[in-house]
Amino acid sequence: MKRLLLSLLAVIVVLVIGVPAAVIAYQYWHEPGSDVAAVPVADRAEQVRRGAYLARIGDCMACHTARGGQAYAGGRAIVTPFGNIYAPNITPHAETGIGTWTPDDFWRALHNGKSKNGEFLYPAFPFTNYTRMTRADSDAIFAYLRTIEPVAQENREPELRFPYNQRVLLAVWRSLYFTPGEFQPDQSKSVEWNRGAYLVQGLGHCSACHTSRTRLGGSDEKLDLGGGLIPVQNWYAPALTGGLASELGNWEASHIADLLTTGVSMRGTAAGPMAEVVGQSLQYMEKDDAQAIAGYLKSLPSAEVSSARRMPAPTGNAEEVLKEGQRIYEKYCVDCHQANGQGHPPAYPPLAGNRALLVDNALNPIRMVLNGGYPPTTKGNPRPYGMPPFAQELNDAEVAAVVSYMRNAWGNKASLVSPVEVGRYRGAPLY
Repeated sequence: MKRLLLSLLAVIVVLVIGVPAAVIAYQYWHEPGSDVAAVPVADRAEQVRRGAYLARIGDCMACHTARGGQAYAGGRAIVTPFGNIYAPNITPHAETGIGTWTPDDFWRALHNGKSKNGEFLYPAFPFTNYTRMTRADSDAIFAYLRTIEPVAQENREPELRFPYNQRVLLAVWRSLYFTPGEFQPDQSKSVEWNRGAYLVQGLGHCSACHTSRTRLGGSDEKLDLGGGLIPVQNWYAPALTGGLASELGNWEASHIADLLTTGVSMRGTAAGPMAEVVGQSLQYMEKDDAQAIAGYLKSLPSAEVSSARRMPAPTGNAEEVLKEGQRIYEKYCVDCHQANGQGHPPAYPPLAGNRALLVDNALNPIRMVLNGGYPPTTKGNPRPYGMPPFAQELNDAEVAAVVSYMRNAWGNKASLVSPVEVGRYRGAPLY
């Protein structure tokens, strides 16, 4: 009996101490790609130019520049369900930036999610996507960052609640959600398709928003690009897969490319966080890259319905709700979006067949009716038309009614909206 108890105790010790220790050790020492050498560069100026382009379309500045702050000097709070993480200074300042880093250090961060000193990086930095980038593109971005003005700005430590503030526990997270590895082209596909796949999966880190997340903040790979609620920001990032009407199945590739580069298209308009992405980043994308992304997204099979929160059941008689919604629509909306829901695209998008109205989660149309909004100002759309807010004009029941009507008019078919859900997002930050 004593021997049995000792054996059981040994097993418990191994499980409680040995296994976690092995996981941590493995994550610290396992660094695939560390033997990938820098690619010799014949034209340094071209490398820097290329790096500037890649940094722009990867939207690096969005996180690494505080509002009103100096470019790439860090300090912007990345708000997560676990607390705030502050983007670091990536200017070439020797003390507070990455001035002492080498191209190998930078590659290590992008490819393996580790800092210069081997410290685990928090996945608010999307290294889970960047790992797919090539060494040449990593080196190009680093070469560009070396040319910008150094800024002496100290980095701020994360403000995370326990146990998420224990960085060593990221070893467990990494073992669950992170597999390092460069993008591998599909030889059965075209060069354009592979370019689109590379940009979406890697540099563009589209899945960071457009894929639902688990309770631990990892992307649900089964629902890749199937849409998801953006934590804390309270916006729903729609599916980017093809197939269903609520996805991109009935969009033309040219309309997808238009939305990415101008913020408007014949099928929809960029709003909320996506408007910022287009305005600061994607509008500068080369035409070939935009077309490659559009073609790749159109080719993706339909995703499963994501785990976005379902809408509460509406109150009242459905027929009365829709009749009231039609009355409100005819009073406030018909001039821009027309009685037939066809709108006047690209200035005023069509509502008939609009995928934002067809998904289970009606969060985005609720927020647009409450808060209004503008697409971004871009070189392809320098004077965007906007939508006024109606939060002061309409109460929660009226907003719910008009959104319910739009979700069920002109051939649209979706669940009705509850005033409870409207009230939940009234007054929420824009993004």
